[in-house]
Amino acid sequence: MNCSELLPPASVRGMLELQRAEFQKRVQVPQLRVPELQVQRVIPLVKKFLLKMEHMHPVRAVDKSREILLHPMPIKAWESLPTEDLQKQQVTQDNFSFVELELNYENWSANEILKSVLPEEEDGMTSYSRIGHIVHLNLRDHLLPYKQLIGEVLRDKLPNCRTVVNKASSIDNTYRNFQLELICGEAEYQVETKENGIPFEFDFSKVYWNPRLSTEHERIVKLLQPGDVLYDVFAGVGPFSVPAAKKRCHVLANDLNPVSFHWLQHNAKRNKCLSNIKMSNKDGREFILKELRADLLQRLRLTDTSSYATHITMNLPAMAVEFLDAFRGLYTDNELADISDAVVFPTVHVYSFAKGENTKALVRAQVEQNLASTLDEKQLQGISFVRNVAPNKDMYRVSFKLTRHLLTTPKEAEANNVRKRCAEDEKVDPEVAATKVKCV
Repeated sequence: MNCSELLPPASVRGMLELQRAEFQKRVQVPQLRVPELQVQRVIPLVKKFLLKMEHMHPVRAVDKSREILLHPMPIKAWESLPTEDLQKQQVTQDNFSFVELELNYENWSANEILKSVLPEEEDGMTSYSRIGHIVHLNLRDHLLPYKQLIGEVLRDKLPNCRTVVNKASSIDNTYRNFQLELICGEAEYQVETKENGIPFEFDFSKVYWNPRLSTEHERIVKLLQPGDVLYDVFAGVGPFSVPAAKKRCHVLANDLNPVSFHWLQHNAKRNKCLSNIKMSNKDGREFILKELRADLLQRLRLTDTSSYATHITMNLPAMAVEFLDAFRGLYTDNELADISDAVVFPTVHVYSFAKGENTKALVRAQVEQNLASTLDEKQLQGISFVRNVAPNKDMYRVSFKLTRHLLTTPKEAEANNVRKRCAEDEKVDPEVAATKVKCV
């Protein structure tokens, strides 16, 4: 229940340097004072009216009686209470009064403190990420003058928070990890955290980790059954690969960042699943052309692919679609010549950002353009919204089946075939051509 009397003092608005003493305030609140022996019978009657604030007990011992502090918004007078029920417990208007209460910085939550300080006319601090003992912010420009205060408030108020950092710039480096600015606390970035019950450890300043993707990681892992195969092209520290390996799937995991690779190995060892995972530290394209190619070919030739599922995850949304052409012509016709037509090819889960009006259509177009192929209804397994990243910018997962044609026809050959068909269309009789779809 919002009540202006219980908000921090108006004088703290615009404070740039945290001064905790400035949050002191005296307020009048209603109370019931009842004998100690009656408390257990009275509390259920007024429970929904109790005054609940940080570091404040609404029931306080005073001599041999108890003071029950009530919220001033619904309780304006004795008549605001369930008087008949109270009187049955020998509690009358004589037990009701107003008491002066001193509030201070400790009595408000981080959200209440920040709302009272930050500019009223601007958007406030809406969210943050929590990774172990680190709080990760992405402050808008108008909040930067308040960053030190914001950091101190969060460190004070959030349990086990020792470090507060702000995203210093967009992710544009080779290894796609956040560039961080320490705004409060210890410069200690090695963290331990759990995601969907799985423990992970890593150096947050040198790898990519986003707790907002935990639900998406869980969705993919739930698709996997023991004995399935996962090729994780951009594995990071293992949010797909480690849970899959723990589930007794056969996993090939790769990441270009040597620090991510180190923690991927560490997390696989820590979770006791090393026997189910092979790890490499190389460019994603090289991983597809070598490790994935060799392992998949062996499985296509020697195993019953209908008895298990094969998945390929490509979670590098800023550029993963640019690696899709590596699957075109991955094998020669001869290499797949003896493989049954009933073979089950892998499902690719590629992640991408799209910015614009119809982001779902845009992300499909990105995939088809880089794959140099239109995905028909049989191939396309789904286009799933993952999260909103910024205004008109969304993250999606596009899931589709690889086919024999894709795996044996290079992208250049596909383009040549398109050009050849267009040239043939131009040579046909004009009346026939008019019935054909124009190549563009």
